Amino acid sequence: MKKQELVFGIHAVESVLKHAPERVLELWLLSGRQDERVLPLIEIAQSWGIKAQPAARKTLDEKAESTQHQGVIIRVRPAKVLTENDLEELLDNTEMPFLLILDGVTDPHNLGACLRNADAAGVHGVIVPKDNSAGLTPTVSKVACGAAEVIPLFQVTNLARTMKRLQERGVWIAGTAGEADSTLFEANLKGPLAIAMGAEGKGLRRLSRECCDTLISIPMAGTVSSLNVSVATGICLFEVVRQRIG
Repeated sequence: MKKQELVFGIHAVESVLKHAPERVLELWLLSGRQDERVLPLIEIAQSWGIKAQPAARKTLDEKAESTQHQGVIIRVRPAKVLTENDLEELLDNTEMPFLLILDGVTDPHNLGACLRNADAAGVHGVIVPKDNSAGLTPTVSKVACGAAEVIPLFQVTNLARTMKRLQERGVWIAGTAGEADSTLFEANLKGPLAIAMGAEGKGLRRLSRECCDTLISIPMAGTVSSLNVSVATGICLFEVVRQRIG
């Protein structure tokens, strides 16, 4: 297991400083940058005794292995890996669970975007298989714009077993599939719920589909046969939001 990792991008760094400052080991800032977007970061860091170290753009590019760092990088202790036991604790303490299951989403950009959608929609936690899934990489944190630090990500050993356990705890699982009998907008999504999304192209794996209580589809009017998984996830999550506040 890695003892440390990097987080970059203004929103991602700000989220770590606000929600988990004890994880921060070092902070690097583009030399000469003192604008209104980074000054709040510097103030938060200083309040925790973290000094910003100036660095050249080339140095930051090399550290991040990317040019998308927005001039700010932190070195952090890895976040705690959440497991099935942590998921049970969340269920014990949540009256109306709203969960997102991502089956086989291996692209870190897609995972980051899904976490951002989940945070915006008020999801309590995201569940992914320990294998065959992207983890919390710097790219995921950057794309998630801070959501990766506040949305619990549960990495489970056996996704099908976890789905069955959710059902035992009274959580209804709605999986997305093109061959579904009903559409997203016809389904009742108001109770304790998990939305299960598969990887783009492949969709939910057979065993995961079989573990769902119902299968739903997003009605498609054009010639495109499928949507990017993060786009489809956003549509599904906010239909749940619409039904719950309606």
